[in-house]
Amino acid sequence: MATIPYEPIAHSLNSFYGSRTWRPGRKGLEELVLTILSQSTTDKNSGRAYLTLRQTFPIWQELAGASVAEVEQCIRVAGLAHDKATRIVTVLNHHDVVNNDFSIDFLAGLSLDDACAWLTAFDGVGPKTAGCVLLFAYGMPILPVDTHIQRVAQRLGLVTGKSPERAHIILNRVIPATEKYAAHMHLIQLGRQICHARKPNCAECPLQDLCPSKNG
Repeated sequence: MATIPYEPIAHSLNSFYGSRTWRPGRKGLEELVLTILSQSTTDKNSGRAYLTLRQTFPIWQELAGASVAEVEQCIRVAGLAHDKATRIVTVLNHHDVVNNDFSIDFLAGLSLDDACAWLTAFDGVGPKTAGCVLLFAYGMPILPVDTHIQRVAQRLGLVTGKSPERAHIILNRVIPATEKYAAHMHLIQLGRQICHARKPNCAECPLQDLCPSKNG
């Protein structure tokens, strides 16, 4: 359980970074494919891979009919190309996707738990990938937890241990539904810009008065 409530953390982050409000972005299937590509690589490389993939297969039906080897060739820059190509082809050929005109927008009509269960039933799609799709595409109240968020949460005492799955469960329990989008955006930004893995810049951190792990 958290050693400090999230409310003062949210207040400090909102004051420092400004408020964040969810707005519709990519379609769900686009978000899912891009998030699969983003696994274990940089945003730059996953973006390049996605652009090449969609330029090669601009219509989802074409991508569904492609071989794993053809998809793998397009996304090689993102790394783990065979595994990711296999996942993408599997998703595109799932009967729910095909029967909904190559859309996963039906997820918006499901409960959060059922939508998560549908996504995580695919091999290689875990809570973080599912969370990104449901949060960004549909504005569902879920907090995807990446390495930056987990590191910041550990230092704040919000979570203990190094299990991403446990961090996902705890943070989604602790952080209110109305704060989940802002929390995701703010905590990632904090982790990337200030709360670095090796040398956190505690003097510049908006949470230094709340953080039990601060230096100095």
